[in-house]
Amino acid sequence: MDRQLKNITVIGAGHGGKSMAADMAARGFPVTLYNRTVDHIEVIQMRGGIHLKTEEGREVFAPLHLVTSDPEQAAAQADLIMVVVPASGHRDVGLTFAPFIQDHQVILLNPGRTGGAFEFKRALDEGGCGCHPIICEAETFLFAARSQGPAQAQIFRTKFSVPVAAFPAIRTQEALAWIQAVYPQFIPAKNVLYTSMNNMGAIFHPALTLLNAGWIEATQGDFEFYIDGVTPSTAKVLSALDRERVTVAAAIGVRAQTAEEWLDRAYDATGADLCEAMHANPGYKGINAPNRLQHRYIFEDIPCSLVPMALIGQQYGVETVTISAMVRLANIIHGVDYWRRGRTLERLGIRGISVSELHRYVETGER
Repeated sequence: MDRQLKNITVIGAGHGGKSMAADMAARGFPVTLYNRTVDHIEVIQMRGGIHLKTEEGREVFAPLHLVTSDPEQAAAQADLIMVVVPASGHRDVGLTFAPFIQDHQVILLNPGRTGGAFEFKRALDEGGCGCHPIICEAETFLFAARSQGPAQAQIFRTKFSVPVAAFPAIRTQEALAWIQAVYPQFIPAKNVLYTSMNNMGAIFHPALTLLNAGWIEATQGDFEFYIDGVTPSTAKVLSALDRERVTVAAAIGVRAQTAEEWLDRAYDATGADLCEAMHANPGYKGINAPNRLQHRYIFEDIPCSLVPMALIGQQYGVETVTISAMVRLANIIHGVDYWRRGRTLERLGIRGISVSELHRYVETGER
């Protein structure tokens, strides 16, 4: 395989998409930025790129090869496709891009959350994709970053390493040959069960949002989310969620990292307990809370992270009281049944299969 990347397409022009597109373009890679709504990328189109503030404090202008809302145009020349949208949009992206995907392409979900690769593969199939790209999912997003304006982005911190797995796992090394040409921080994970079950956003995002709901509504998020929002009491809830996640992972034969182990690996942040470790992470400083409760930390992480975790636990005999409590709180606040709207086992294509069948599926793609 020729690993000289002709073009990288970033799908999504939100906080993460703009930051990743700008970072790669600033380092000389040819980058196409796609967003389904033209209004959201109009200023970037006019300026021809994105103004980026790096974590070192430098301000650079990153020129983009192409900025478009046309999926056919966005996919046409891409070798590597970085999907950087809320996981609740993965299915729609798969259906939209299905007619234009090519065999040689590597598609990386940044991140997949829980079961992202399963859902994306089924969406491509339903959309009529007759090709066999390599679909990968990252365990988490590489950056702590924010959009700072219509054509501005800021990267606060880059993680030291982020595991990535292909679905099926026999194609992981092939995919990483492309991905690591851009980001050597991406390292191989055993398979997508590991990236899905080490989904740390599932632990940190929805619970902190729900537990700080009153403060968010009163201040429109004018406080540091991972510092002020993490107190000894809220950290206890995060720890309970984390224990359930690790237990569900063990039930399907996966040794998942604890939240504290993850903070140490990703950010070199440690402490006597989870509360101290989160406060010790410099990458969290300066990041404000969501300014509203209608936010992806709920509408993405509940249906695409906690719902499938709870349902996987149920299928393999693990009770998830705390996870289920977070889903129920989100249902009440949003007036939505995320149990029905989320990533069910049917949508992931794993209803009723044994643990050994599940592992065969993720390793080889065969049921």
